[in-house]
Amino acid sequence: MELLNQLKQQLQTLDDQQLIRKRRTVDSPCGPRVRVEGRELLAFCSNDYLGLANHRKIKLALQEGAAIYGVGSGASHLISGHIRAHAMLEERLVQFVGDHLEAPRTISFCTGYMANLAVITGLTAGDKQAEIFSEELNHASLIDGARLSRAKTQVYPHADLPALEALLKASKAATKVVVTDSVFSMDGNLAPLPQLLALCEQHDAWLVVDDAHGFGALGAQGHGVLEHFNLRSPNLVYMGTLGKAAGVGGAFVAAHETVIETLIQKARPYIFTTATPPALAHALLTSLDLLEGDEGIARRASLQALVAQLDEGLRLERWQRLPSKTAIQPILIGDNAETMRAGAALYEQGLWVGAIRPPTVAPGTARLRVTLSAGHTRQEVATLITALNALALERT
Repeated sequence: MELLNQLKQQLQTLDDQQLIRKRRTVDSPCGPRVRVEGRELLAFCSNDYLGLANHRKIKLALQEGAAIYGVGSGASHLISGHIRAHAMLEERLVQFVGDHLEAPRTISFCTGYMANLAVITGLTAGDKQAEIFSEELNHASLIDGARLSRAKTQVYPHADLPALEALLKASKAATKVVVTDSVFSMDGNLAPLPQLLALCEQHDAWLVVDDAHGFGALGAQGHGVLEHFNLRSPNLVYMGTLGKAAGVGGAFVAAHETVIETLIQKARPYIFTTATPPALAHALLTSLDLLEGDEGIARRASLQALVAQLDEGLRLERWQRLPSKTAIQPILIGDNAETMRAGAALYEQGLWVGAIRPPTVAPGTARLRVTLSAGHTRQEVATLITALNALALERT
C-alpha cells in the first residue's frame, strides 16, 4: 500500500538521522529509583521535582477521593462534570497564587497542553487584529496555541527584551499577548519576567506565563515563579501544571476573574472536553498542603543542594553544561549520534537520562537533559557525576 510505504520512508529518514524516539515501559511508581523492563535504574529524567508522585499522603487522598466521588467526571465542566472536588481545588489554588493577581480566580484543566491552547485561543477569540509575541524557546503547547488562534504571531529572540520592546511599540493591535515559559524546559534558565511584565504594562499587553517547571519548585512556599520574582499585576495570566512538582496531574490558569470567565465562555479546549477525574482534584488538595508546608520547604532546600552538588562536581571536557539553577540541568553535546551513544552508555550503567534531539531543540544542539529530584540522595547524584565526567573524556 503506497500510503503505508510513504510513512515507512518517513520513519526510515528519522532513523537515519538518529531522531527515532522509543518508549520504555516502567513497572514501578514514578520516583528516583524505578524498575524498567526488568532492570533497576536510577532515573534522572522525570519532572517529579520534589518526589511527591508516590507520596503516601497523596496516595491516601486519591483513594479517599475515589471513595467520595467515584472515578470519572462523566461530562465536560459546563454540562455536569464540574464536581465539588474541582470547585474546591480551584478555590484552593486562588489561595495559593492569588496574592500575585488582581481579583484572582482560577480554572482547572486536564493537562498543561490544553491549558495553554485554551489561554491563547481564548484571549484572542473574536479579535481578528490580535497579535501574539512568542518567546523563541517556548514550549510546543504555546507554539501550537498561537497557531490555533490564527492570530498574527511574532517570535522574538530568546530573552531579547529590546527586540520585544520594538515589536510592541510597532504593533497597532488592540489585543497584544506576550507568551513565555518561566523556566525553559530544555535549557533550565528563567525568563526575565520582571522586565517582561514592565513592558507589558507599558504597552497594555497580556503576559501569559507558563510556569510548568516552576510551580511548586520555586518560591519560598512553592508558589512558583511569581513568588520567586515577587510579581503582581492585572496583566498577568498564569498557567501552572500539577503533574510535575505537585506530583499528580492536570493544570490550572490563574488570572483576573474577568479573564477566567472569558476562558469559560470562549476557550474551546475547556468547553469541549470531559473534566478530569474528581479524585485527582481531591488528591491535589493534599499535594498543595505539602508544597506550602514544612515538608515542601525541606524538599525544595534538598533539591537546591543537589543542583549545587552537580554544579560543583561536573568536569566536562568536551561537553557544555548550560547555566541553570533549577532542577533541569542540560548538558549540551551537539551531535545527535553522540548524544544517543552517551544516553545509551549511561543506561547500561543503570542511569536513565533523557537524550534530547531535534525538533525538541534546534539542530546541532542535541543534549542530555538531567532532571534532579528532592528524592535523589547525594550519593546517587555523585554516581551520576562520576559517570558523566568519565563519558565526557571518551573520544568517539
